[in-house]
Amino acid sequence: MSRWKSLVAEVRADVAAARDRDPAAQGVSTFEILGSWAGVQALLAHRAAHALLEAGVPVLPRIIAYATRAVTGVEIHPAAQIGSEFFIDHGAGVVIGETAVIGRCVTLYQGVTLGGTGFQRGKRHQTLGDNVTVGSGAKLLGPIAVGDNAKVGANTVVVEDVPPGATVVGNPGHPVRVEGKRIEGPDADWIHLPDPIAEAIKGLSGRLADIERRLAELDGDNGPAGEKPTEISPRTGRSSAGG
Repeated sequence: MSRWKSLVAEVRADVAAARDRDPAAQGVSTFEILGSWAGVQALLAHRAAHALLEAGVPVLPRIIAYATRAVTGVEIHPAAQIGSEFFIDHGAGVVIGETAVIGRCVTLYQGVTLGGTGFQRGKRHQTLGDNVTVGSGAKLLGPIAVGDNAKVGANTVVVEDVPPGATVVGNPGHPVRVEGKRIEGPDADWIHLPDPIAEAIKGLSGRLADIERRLAELDGDNGPAGEKPTEISPRTGRSSAGG
């Protein structure tokens, strides 16, 4: 009985998380969120399936997971451990593997995969800390750890541990910082993330211009007058997260 009371408390926290983190849920009733938010529906079904699995009920937890995937497009293994105030935005294409462990106040966007890397047994999926945000289409592969307050950029492929408070972008993903400041809050401002490829090209362009100047000096020439390497400026403007 205590397990089911805890389940009811988790459901309330999950609905509150959806209302808090989804601008479209502002002013929407709890009944409407439960009836039309696919991510919330998938999570609630998982809560029930996980409780049944822990109670030793055979077959039924997997049937619930299968039916939930067919209806919502979200696949969560019944054995996955998910903390309170979890939110899946939109939900379509999200996959959460069997040995995944997810902390509190975590947000996943559509197309996120928390998957394995092979046919090994045992712990083969991720452990996500508290207040982690994972952007659309990101793939986290293998038994890696993502620290508290970390962010994973859209379409990032993460195969190594992510330090707490870091923002990870790229393929393979690696930690970066935005304007030298730690990112706060659950919202995802994916527009203003740094572009490591652009930064590398900018550095190479500057070195190439320096080599051309030195060659011109050796040849007694002034080189291509007035030419400067193309500047690659960081994206500016209004935040995609509404900030």
